[in-house]
Amino acid sequence: MSAAAATDAAPAPKKGNKKLIIIIASVLLLVLGGGAAAFFLLKKPHAEAEEGEEAAAPAPKAEKKVQHSLDPKNAPTFVPLDPFTVNLADRDAERYAQIGITLEVDDPKLPDALKAYMPAIRNNILLLLAQKTAAQLLDREGKEKLAEQIRREASRALGYEIDEEDDEAADEDKPKKKKKKRAQQVLPISAVHFSNFIIQ
Repeated sequence: MSAAAATDAAPAPKKGNKKLIIIIASVLLLVLGGGAAAFFLLKKPHAEAEEGEEAAAPAPKAEKKVQHSLDPKNAPTFVPLDPFTVNLADRDAERYAQIGITLEVDDPKLPDALKAYMPAIRNNILLLLAQKTAAQLLDREGKEKLAEQIRREASRALGYEIDEEDDEAADEDKPKKKKKKRAQQVLPISAVHFSNFIIQ
């Protein structure tokens, strides 16, 4: 009986091995099938995105043609001035302006000269600001005119001669006369930027 029991016990492990192999094979099929399905699902959006990128790729090239490249060797120099606080010329109420100004110059050596002439530059700007009313400074056009006038007054403080005809055209209080447009005078200060502009 012990021999018969040994033969009966031997086939039992074979059935267990078959079940184990079938379970492992089915798990592997599920894992492989899931992996394959995930691969195809993830690959499809990626392929569509690549096609979309290829279609959108020519557009940035067209934009690059329009954009100006910045040359760090020829970058302008910015000279911030201390903020200006000045009473405005309003007669109906006490109004004042607090304005932060930054001068843009093309010559990198000019900021040293500006420091030497700073009292005269600040004086000219303060006198100009004190002549303005709040109504003149509230809209964008008024601020742009003020920036041009500051550019001219700061250049005048540096010793540059400013054409009187241009002064009359820049002054909005005087009646405008019909004159031929002349080329804009080249000044050492290329632009004026406002860092803050408060009117109270």
